Amino acid sequence: MPKRPRDTNQLAKAVTDILTGEARNDSHDAPSGRAKGGHARAAKLSAERRREIAMQGVAARKASSNGSAV
Repeated sequence: MPKRPRDTNQLAKAVTDILTGEARNDSHDAPSGRAKGGHARAAKLSAERRREIAMQGVAARKASSNGSAV
């Protein structure tokens, strides 16, 4: 989604355009910025490899929570 205009008149115009359908609000269509890389990478990975990566994350979180709990 584009940055919000600072000028109140431009902001009002942007809101009006979105509400009337003249401007597209792409915030839910596709990830933007850095997020695209992760989604593209996940799409290329097999289900088994994604599961392996997820299990590594679980193990890392479990290990860090055990060490920090006093």
